[in-house]
Amino acid sequence: MTTLVVMIKGLIEFAGFLLLGQGLVRVLSFGRHQTNPVYRAFTFLTSPVVRAARAITPSAVVDRHVPLVAFLLLFWLWIAVIWLGADHLLRAKGVAA
Repeated sequence: MTTLVVMIKGLIEFAGFLLLGQGLVRVLSFGRHQTNPVYRAFTFLTSPVVRAARAITPSAVVDRHVPLVAFLLLFWLWIAVIWLGADHLLRAKGVAA
C-alpha cells in the first residue's frame, strides 16, 4: 500500500511540475509560446490532465484558465494523498486510533 501511495504521489508531482514548466515557458516566450517546441512538448504531456480538468469544470471557465484549474486540482489531490499515506503509515505502526 505504501508503494502505491508513493507512486501516485510521484505521478501527481510529475504532472504538477510539467504544468509549472508549461506556465514558465509561456511567460518567458513573450506571446510566441505556440511556436516554441518546448511549450508544445509540455502541452502534449499535460493534455490528459488538462482535458480531465476541462471535463469537470463548468463552461463558464475560460479555456486559458483550465491549466491553472488543473494545477490547483493536482495540488489538492497531492495534499490528500500525503494525508492518506501518513494516516495509513500511522495506523500500520499502531500510533493512530
